[in-house]
Amino acid sequence: MTAAAAADGLCTGGFIIPDLRKGYLRSFPQLRVSYTRYNKPCSPAMNGCQGGPHIPVGTTQTRTLPAVSTHSLALHSLSSSVDRLRSDPPPFPSGILRLQVPIQEKIEATDWLHAQPELLPRCFFSSRSQSGNSGSFVESVNGDDSSLEGPNLVSVAGIGAAVFFRHIHPFSFDDWKSIKRFLSKKCPLIRAYGGIRFDPRADVSSEWKAFGSFYFVVPQVEFNELEGSSVLATTIAWDNAISWTWEKAICALQATMCQVSSIVVRLSKEVCNMFVLSDSHVPNKASWDDAVNQALQIIGRADSPLVKVVLARSSRVVTTSHIDPIASLACLQVEGQNAYQFLLQPPDAPAFLGSTPERLFHRKELCIHSEALAATRARGGSKAQDLQIELDLLSSPKDDFEFSIVRESIQRKLEALCSTVLVEPKKTVRKLPRIQHLYAQLSGRLRSEDDEFDILSSLHPTPAVCGFPSEEARLLIAETEMFDRGMYAGPVGWFGGRETELAVGIRSALVDKGFGGLIYAGAGIVRGSNSSLEWEELDLKMSQFTKSIKVEVPLTETKKS
Repeated sequence: MTAAAAADGLCTGGFIIPDLRKGYLRSFPQLRVSYTRYNKPCSPAMNGCQGGPHIPVGTTQTRTLPAVSTHSLALHSLSSSVDRLRSDPPPFPSGILRLQVPIQEKIEATDWLHAQPELLPRCFFSSRSQSGNSGSFVESVNGDDSSLEGPNLVSVAGIGAAVFFRHIHPFSFDDWKSIKRFLSKKCPLIRAYGGIRFDPRADVSSEWKAFGSFYFVVPQVEFNELEGSSVLATTIAWDNAISWTWEKAICALQATMCQVSSIVVRLSKEVCNMFVLSDSHVPNKASWDDAVNQALQIIGRADSPLVKVVLARSSRVVTTSHIDPIASLACLQVEGQNAYQFLLQPPDAPAFLGSTPERLFHRKELCIHSEALAATRARGGSKAQDLQIELDLLSSPKDDFEFSIVRESIQRKLEALCSTVLVEPKKTVRKLPRIQHLYAQLSGRLRSEDDEFDILSSLHPTPAVCGFPSEEARLLIAETEMFDRGMYAGPVGWFGGRETELAVGIRSALVDKGFGGLIYAGAGIVRGSNSSLEWEELDLKMSQFTKSIKVEVPLTETKKS
């Protein structure tokens, strides 16, 4: 456990999966599995939630060093610069400083992250949009990075914590301000990556304890993958008011950089060579049928305001060999061109990773974009079959009702905080490699950038992952589900000084070495839903994880003739 983790009082060294308090082990005693920590924590770090949220830091800077040709040269350049900075501290009691070196070759962020010796915390985020000009970063060698955060930034990977933000209480306005005080419009690539629990009021199970109610981190060492090049960066954050001085921050960064590997090898994205020994679902099929039927009875009552609830399933997978979180992330990228890939792993925790198609919102200055995504069908085996499934989805009254709930709810919430809101397209089909959904895009103009926290608080949870009305649906989920969703279906992404992007943490799992995997999936229940068809939808949504491993159990003995 790191010193920061100990001070925060949230991390645990080992734990039992799943959560005993909700009766999981009583139903599946064979799932009592001890968890062994294989990862190494980086140096101690500062918890930014302990500082004054309304007092800006003294300085926010980005310094761009001359471009180099290889990753090893970039690491050497940064290490030398950090050494020089140690004896030349800025004249401010608090601040944040990013040093970055453009690299004139493209290296994939997953390859870089996999090359590092399992240092924690670590994070990864890849946006859906991957178009733009990659030349601007390499051409700029001095000043801030205000022109460098454009669409050429493909993926970001980070290790260590220049500053992290975590607490057991629900994410609040002061917590948001604590993050924003370290961010600046003039340094848009200083970002805090992380996530928030789906329901901060629900009991926290052991596997999610290290994440707190929310967890965001500005990495100590960060790798930016661009379309035609790369950037290696380090960030130093300090605040004397909470006893995290410049000297401590520099020492912590140097300790982390000593462990960074200069050699990056291409990571295979092929199917992993492992077998599933067992898989178990909570709820099981019979319990799922009961839960869906109970929800339908509530929805059907004349005096009930509930019209939709999203029920979820947690599937425990035990494999013959360790599941590597970074290798799993790379496999998700193969089918993830139209989705966000993410990974978040605090110290003393499994990795939360996924490939989600759903945006919560993207804000750039006053412009904000969100979307409605609901109703699910599989892709067809041929173009003709796929088109017929698409037409069935578009013409289904049940799916149109489910989708309209989501779209109209998001529209109303945006209208409360935006001067204008546009919905275009109002209804179309969004096709993913294995699944297709009904889809609408919403955009608006905020009255103030400070409305960002209100947008987050209003939009999450959307009816697509919770139900409608949201509070009635949340209460039913809390009463019905026998596992902790944690950050599944919660906001995941990053905050920046000029821009923020948060996705919805669906199509996700908890994995780690010695841990196996917990895979999460959910289905919207409305009038007319069929529990067996919804169960099949859960299997379909899980398939992007199970496709990367062999699902059959290996034979331990051969038959005698």
